[in-house]
Amino acid sequence: MTAPLHLPSLSALLAAVLLVLVKAQLQLLPGSCNFDQDSCGYTSDPTYASWAVNNEGRFITADSSFMGEADRAVLVSPEIEILEWSCLRLVYQITGTGSLQVHLRPHGESFDYTLWMADKASDSWLIASIDLRNISRAYQLVMEARPNQGPGNSIAIFEIHIIPGYCLECNFEEHHLCGYSNQWNPNVNWYVGGSLARDPQSNLPDDHTMSNQRGHYMYVDSVYAKRFQEVAKLVSPMTTTAMSGCLSFYYQRNQARGNFFSVFTRDQLGHYEEIWRPEVYATSSWKLVQVDIKAQHPLEVVYEVAFNSPRGGYVALDDITFSPQFCHTETEPTFDPSVANCDFEESLCQYYQERVGGAVWNRVSLRPNIYRIGDHTTGSGSYLMANTRFTSRPGYVGRLHGPYLPGNHKYCLRFYYALHGFRKIDNALALYIYDEKNVAQEKIWTASEGSRDMWTEVEVTYQKPMSTKIVFVSICRNFWDCGLVALDDITVTLGDCSVTTGPLRPPPGHCYFETGDCGYTQEKKSKKGHWLRIKGHTPTSYTGPKGDHTLGVGYFMYIEASHMLHGQLSRLLSPELRGSVGPQCLTFFYHMYGSGTGTLSLLLRRGDSLKERLLWRRQGEQSISWMKATVDYDCSTRHKIIFEAIRGPSIRSDIAVDDIVFKKGPCKDPGDSISYSGFSENFNEIEY
Repeated sequence: MTAPLHLPSLSALLAAVLLVLVKAQLQLLPGSCNFDQDSCGYTSDPTYASWAVNNEGRFITADSSFMGEADRAVLVSPEIEILEWSCLRLVYQITGTGSLQVHLRPHGESFDYTLWMADKASDSWLIASIDLRNISRAYQLVMEARPNQGPGNSIAIFEIHIIPGYCLECNFEEHHLCGYSNQWNPNVNWYVGGSLARDPQSNLPDDHTMSNQRGHYMYVDSVYAKRFQEVAKLVSPMTTTAMSGCLSFYYQRNQARGNFFSVFTRDQLGHYEEIWRPEVYATSSWKLVQVDIKAQHPLEVVYEVAFNSPRGGYVALDDITFSPQFCHTETEPTFDPSVANCDFEESLCQYYQERVGGAVWNRVSLRPNIYRIGDHTTGSGSYLMANTRFTSRPGYVGRLHGPYLPGNHKYCLRFYYALHGFRKIDNALALYIYDEKNVAQEKIWTASEGSRDMWTEVEVTYQKPMSTKIVFVSICRNFWDCGLVALDDITVTLGDCSVTTGPLRPPPGHCYFETGDCGYTQEKKSKKGHWLRIKGHTPTSYTGPKGDHTLGVGYFMYIEASHMLHGQLSRLLSPELRGSVGPQCLTFFYHMYGSGTGTLSLLLRRGDSLKERLLWRRQGEQSISWMKATVDYDCSTRHKIIFEAIRGPSIRSDIAVDDIVFKKGPCKDPGDSISYSGFSENFNEIEY
């Protein structure tokens, strides 16, 4: 449980506040607002409900009682041009039930990037610290409040402060202490130290920032410790964007009869990793510490002190700073884990295989057809296949080696695989870690029964102290048990897969359909069918996908043709997009397999107009694979994108879509610029 930090006295607090107000006014950047007199150029988006400045000033609120039928209130900042890294400190409160989100709206883009969100009610003001990365163009901040319907639900913002630097930084002179929090312990806790009001008999030090008694720092003292190993934790704000560099701070330590001082990082799953502990027993003056930190995923920095007795001394902490340059040049990684990435479209990248008895793994491309799946990347590209017609013989082992990656790093490996045939899959595909001497250290994964004839994603986290490489191994012991093994889209990133599911925030406009419909809605009128969100295969045989494109075992949207009549249609509408000057790029994956497949169209509808523009269309059976579509379009006004599926002449007419992505264009990937009908004279053609 997290509790407010305790201050020594009210007079000390007032002194700190007065000092900070003088300093902070000089540091506040454009976009900051205290809502004293007005809203500082922040305006309510007229499309939604309005925010209201409190009559007595000091905060702005979105109250469900005054929102009518609207489900949200959107507050938009004036245009901001801050090119350097800065920190947004937001003081807010959620009363009742609802949520508050903060988005970044770059100039010239149709989409907002979600930076932060909260949905837990509080009976007091809370502070959020949100890193704003250096950006090369102007942007706006968007505060989206969604109080639930009913009385007593509201969202309020007390102040918005934007200051230079990183949110991890703090000299503890500000009254809100930069969003640092104390993990409450009944007996030992971090307190604010310093100020003229302190006990003259105290042996605590002067502040480091100002080198006198007027400044402030944090300290933890053993005087109230009652049990062995009582622990006090000072926790930084959670990082909200990837950052790597040098974390610096000053500390003093009077150990007396014993304390333990350590610094950890803690991720969203609660996993701790120690990054520093002192080498000296005690210090008589402020001592500088510099430690390298790599926050590739959200994490907190935790300053932890444990005592053995009431005479365990104290630890003081001050002036926490961060630099994007590593403290020690030898710490900065001289490698990029993406060297182990490969989609096999052009080559084997840095992967190679043992040439004993001929190649087992071959890079192939499959012309999309109704009999066999194509690659995972686009549906019509290349992938890697083992146990092909050239090597389908008993008694071989196929090993595919990746590049070496340095040790002492946690890696997240992702890849897609598919199996065809195989009476037994015990040895169909396994993943090993090999050391620098080319010796297998550990088997970290093996294929499961559930990935037959469809691409399935695998995530594996591993860490070894030495330099290692990944090796994919496929074994054929008996001709009658062997089949085809396919491999595609290998990626390696730093960090734990469980907390590095892609970027810190999903790309704007991107929908995997894994956790919901992402705001997509259906146009429900008479004689229309419905888009359905399901996982697994569709119920009608010989039509529809066997699994989704994202994971193989996840969710996708589709129309069930057996519930519709020939010619009936279903429409899936995107959330409203603002529009922007310049081209936009839309990519998605579609699945059109079945002898009676109808038509899938992509339409653009401007504002409230009934007129629609056709952007893209496919008709008839296309492939048993998920196929990638890439569409460029321009629209400078509010609009929606419509996925329209029309049922074909038979029940074998299921149509599905997945993995929809909008981004600033133009599209660089040709995608499915070539239209395949699925019916050619070479139904089963594989190109090597």
